[in-house]
Amino acid sequence: MDREWNDSQPIYRQLRDRVVAMILDGVLKEGDPLPSVRTVAAEYRVNPLTVLKGYQQLVEEQLVEKRRGLGMFVNVGARNLLLAGERQKFLAEQWPVVYATIRRLGLKAEELLDGSANGRLKSGTGEEER
Repeated sequence: MDREWNDSQPIYRQLRDRVVAMILDGVLKEGDPLPSVRTVAAEYRVNPLTVLKGYQQLVEEQLVEKRRGLGMFVNVGARNLLLAGERQKFLAEQWPVVYATIRRLGLKAEELLDGSANGRLKSGTGEEER
């Protein structure tokens, strides 16, 4: 996990988002334990209650489960649940902006696919940067 915090949202929310990213990226898999609250609090120099609040959000979202005396573990199906939610969020929030930009610039699907497969294009020239 990244050790830097930003001021855009509370630290507990940033912790929650980092665990979500670890699940989506496959760093944490179904059944894997989350790092202990004490370990995360000490390592990132945050209050244990802050870590617990971030973890509690994951429990409420049914992404992790508490096992008394053992810790917290990634639930079966957590990644699929997250993927469905993140896809929906992308389509509702980010895709309309991306799509509008594509239309505004008059880009075609072939250009988009070529640009992503062959590296970055020079601005406005259609030529690859080297």
